Amino acid sequence: METEAVSSAPGRDWAGRLRARSSNPPILPRPAVEGKLTRIVGLTLEAVGCSAAIGTRCAVMNPDGSAIEAEVVGFAGERLYLMPTESIQGLVPGARVLPKSRVYRVPVDDSLLGRILDGRGEPLDGRGELLPRSTYPLQAEPLNPLKRSPIRETLDVGIRSINALLSVGRGQRLGLFAGSGVGKSVLLGMMTRYTQADVVVVGLIGERGREVKEFVEDILGDSGMQRAVVVAAPADTSPLMRLHGAMLAHSIAEYFRDNGRKVLLLMDSLTRFAQAQREIGLAIGEVPATKGYPPSVFARLPQLVERAGNGEHNAGSITAFYTVLVEGDDHADPIADAARAILDGHIVLSREIAESGQYPAIDVQASVSRAMPAIADAQQLAWVGEFRRLQALYQSNRDLISVGAYQAGANPQLDAAVQHYPALQAFLAQDMHDPQDLPGSLQQLAQLVGSFHLPDNAGQSDE
Repeated sequence: METEAVSSAPGRDWAGRLRARSSNPPILPRPAVEGKLTRIVGLTLEAVGCSAAIGTRCAVMNPDGSAIEAEVVGFAGERLYLMPTESIQGLVPGARVLPKSRVYRVPVDDSLLGRILDGRGEPLDGRGELLPRSTYPLQAEPLNPLKRSPIRETLDVGIRSINALLSVGRGQRLGLFAGSGVGKSVLLGMMTRYTQADVVVVGLIGERGREVKEFVEDILGDSGMQRAVVVAAPADTSPLMRLHGAMLAHSIAEYFRDNGRKVLLLMDSLTRFAQAQREIGLAIGEVPATKGYPPSVFARLPQLVERAGNGEHNAGSITAFYTVLVEGDDHADPIADAARAILDGHIVLSREIAESGQYPAIDVQASVSRAMPAIADAQQLAWVGEFRRLQALYQSNRDLISVGAYQAGANPQLDAAVQHYPALQAFLAQDMHDPQDLPGSLQQLAQLVGSFHLPDNAGQSDE
C-alpha cells in the first residue's frame, strides 16, 4: 500500500515520464568533432581526426588562441586538405582544427552600393561595418536555361566602335582579350562610366593592388561609386580569396538582377581566376592536363560565367565583361580558347594597333558579338559588312601598299580602300573622356559608309 501511494503521488509517475521521453526524444545538436593539423605543404594544410564536406569553413587555432580561417578543398581517406584564406604564420604541428559552417552565404542589400569589399565581403574602405538584411549563396544553383529571357535589347556602352560594329545586347557576356599594357583597364573604365546600367559591380581579381585605388578614384570617381560595388582580391591574397572574390561579385550582381535591376558586371580578370584555381588544384595533387592547367579549371570557368546573363521573365539582367589576359599575345592560350567557347562574343585588343597610337586598340576583324544578329537591324548589319570588307581589303594588301608596290588604278576596290582607310581609322579612335551614345554611333557609321561610293564589285577581293 505504501508503494502504491508513492507511485500515484503527483509528479512521481516516473514510468509514464520515461515512456513519454522514449517515444519523443529531444533533438540535441551534434557535438563538434575537432581534428588536428598534421602537415603543411606550400599553402595546403592537412588535418586528421575530423570529417567535413567540401566547402566547409574551419578554424585552425594558433597557440595564442587566435584562429586562422581555412576551407576544405579536398580529402583523401581520413585526411582533409584545407586552403587558408589568410597568412598561416605562427601555426604549429598538432594545432586544433574546428569545422564551422558548411554553406557560406553572402550578406547583400542596397547598403552595398558605394562600398569596396574584400574577398570575404568585409569592407576595405574604412566606412564602418556592413549590416545587410539579406543573404545569397556564394555558389548559386544554375538557372534553368529555358526560363532565361532572350537577349533582345541593345545596350549602349558609350564606345563608338562597339556600339556600331560590335553591338552588345543587355544580358550578354563578352570577353576583352588583350596582352599586358594595351589599354584594357582604360576600356573597362570607359564602360563603367558610360554604360547605361542601374548598378555596376566591379571585380578586381588577382591584379596589382595599387590598381584598386586608381580604379576607384580615377576611373569610377565619386559619381560612379554611388551606383557601384567594388570587390577587390589583389594578387597578394590567397588563391582561395581570389576565387571567393570572383564568386562574391557574381552573388552581389545576382541579388540586384533578381530585384529587377539592370546590372553591369566587370571582372578583371578571368585569367587570374583560372590561375587561382590552378594553384589550388595542383596543391592538392590534381594532375595537370593542358599547359599546366588541371581539369577543374575548365569546369570552374563555365560555372562562373553562366551565372551572368538575363534572369527569368520580368527579372533584371547581368551584362558581363570579362578581361582575358593573353599571355605573350598568344590567342591559342588554353584559358583564352576556353573563354571564347563559353562567352557570347569577344573583343580583341591589338598590341600593334595600340603601338600605332590608336585607342581603344580594338581589332574589329578579330572581334565578334554573337548576339548582334538578334539585336541589330538589316541596315546596320549591311553598314557593318561594308566597313569590315573595306578594312579587310586594305589589311590584306597592306604590305604591298606600304612598300609602294601597288599602283593606283589597278584595282578600283583597293583604290577605294586606300582612299577611305584614314576615315575608317578615325571612326575607330575615341578619346577616353568623350562618350559616344548608340544613336550617334549608328548615325556616324551610316554617314561614313554612305561616303564610300564603292564600285559595284566592291565586295570582291583582288586576288
